[in-house]
Amino acid sequence: MSATIDGEVFGALRDTTGADFVRELIDTFLTEAPTILSDLRDSLANGDAERFRRAAHSLKSNANTFGALALGAIAKDLEISGVAQAKARGPGALGDIETEYARVSTALASLRDE
Repeated sequence: MSATIDGEVFGALRDTTGADFVRELIDTFLTEAPTILSDLRDSLANGDAERFRRAAHSLKSNANTFGALALGAIAKDLEISGVAQAKARGPGALGDIETEYARVSTALASLRDE
């Protein structure tokens, strides 16, 4: 199991819901997460605090479900700090979450195919 995904959390999800359902959840996440990241970028650019908070919250919740705890923590930080603080960070404000999502998506795709 990759350090990107907490093995205990992922294993508990698989044990509770079944491997087939986890594959479906992964597929859904990998389809929807890029849209959520796009919502984060757009809402940051437009200063839409509520949309930004909702997108960060959704990504946090979904990431934590799979045991992508670093991604969840970054999203939680964005959710709590809000659009104003993210804007203050400058153009790279979403760099960490995008980098971590790339790692998570690769790890989840690998776990899905196991």
